[in-house]
Amino acid sequence: MRREVLLVASVLLLGLAGAAAWYLLRPTTLTIAVAPKDGTEPGLIKAYADALDAGNEGVRLKILSFDDVRESAAALQDGRADLAVVRPDVLLPTNGLTLAILRDQAMILASPEPSGIKTFAKLGGKRLGIGAQKDADYSLLRNLLSYHGLTLETAPAAGHLGATTVQLVPVETEAVAAAFKEKRIDAFLSIIAPSAPKAIALVGAVRSVAKDGKVEFVAVEDDDAIIERFPKLQAVTIPGGLFTGRPKLPADDVKTVGASYRLMARSTLSRVVAADITQQLFEKRTAAALQTDAAEYVLAPAYETTAAATSARIPIHPGAIDYYEREQHGFVERYGDTLYLLGALAGGLVSVLAWVRQRLSRLQHERIDDVMDRLIEITGQARALSDPAAIEGLTVEVDRLAADVVRYAREREPDSRTMSAVAIAIDTARATIHDCRLAATGEIRTARPTHLRVAEMGEG
Repeated sequence: MRREVLLVASVLLLGLAGAAAWYLLRPTTLTIAVAPKDGTEPGLIKAYADALDAGNEGVRLKILSFDDVRESAAALQDGRADLAVVRPDVLLPTNGLTLAILRDQAMILASPEPSGIKTFAKLGGKRLGIGAQKDADYSLLRNLLSYHGLTLETAPAAGHLGATTVQLVPVETEAVAAAFKEKRIDAFLSIIAPSAPKAIALVGAVRSVAKDGKVEFVAVEDDDAIIERFPKLQAVTIPGGLFTGRPKLPADDVKTVGASYRLMARSTLSRVVAADITQQLFEKRTAAALQTDAAEYVLAPAYETTAAATSARIPIHPGAIDYYEREQHGFVERYGDTLYLLGALAGGLVSVLAWVRQRLSRLQHERIDDVMDRLIEITGQARALSDPAAIEGLTVEVDRLAADVVRYAREREPDSRTMSAVAIAIDTARATIHDCRLAATGEIRTARPTHLRVAEMGEG
């Protein structure tokens, strides 16, 4: 019994330890909703997913693709994804918290000098070219024009435009210069990361048709009021000289507004996992940049204090803040509750095994007591019988009880004192039955003293 209990306990404890190790060390796979399909984000997230797989990291990404950011945000909102690429001015999930900025976009509105378009109000009655045709960009532009008392017209207009109407003209990127030369547009707008190669190329196309290479940039002068009016937008400053250094273009800083593509996590994602995936965004940036330049534009969201970060209009996940402030938890802090629970379960298992062992030991002692009681009864019954056949039946029963005791001794290894008592009881019962059988058949034979028979049994 002792060996079996120890073996079972060892197997159970090893199994429990193995299960705990598997649980603690297995990779965490997060489903991430990615959009827009024609943007840089699908390639960026794929590059990160490949880098995580190649590094055998503890967190992995399962990509769920969508056509636009409204759908990816909805996937986070309804629980189909743990992470999502979100553009807050399009749809901000109520359960979404920011991990990182994938790219900041600014509204760049430029025209060749001298066009006279220096403010939004001067766009009235003008034709505005636009590159990428995204619903989100249209929404942003409509809001800004409406703030300045202008309306946006997307259908081709015949004849003269009204003084408060802005005609939107789709233009391919490579055809921007030609559109200015053919006077199909008066200004060009793009909502893009200002330092992106494409943005620099677009400004270069405007500059190529400008007199003396001078470009007029339209600034958003009331950016604070606009952000207050449309809180999902953000203020952006295009630094002077970003596009060229000689001559400096733009000549001075240009204040404008824009939107950001963010990696957001569901609010219920644990701080530990959120901190881990945020850490990987920056540690794997070099590896991801080998596949896409978009990795170079990933940055941390700006905030001044932890309270400001968690209470902002677009709040930051506490786990991401742990990473940014270098307050990530160690192994014991991360898995302390789990280890405590496993320890409690292990202690409970040991207690159960001890109880089982005690209970089985008690049952075994009860079995020996039953055998002893029956042997005593048989001894008394034999003296009262005179039928040789009935006496022979008691002999068979004693033999059966003796066989049970032998099996018990081989399996359980009981103490010697107990077995000595049982041996004496068996020998006494057999001797009594033997004497009673002789008496019943009329034979007269002197029986050997019991202590001699016991001694002979011990020697055997």
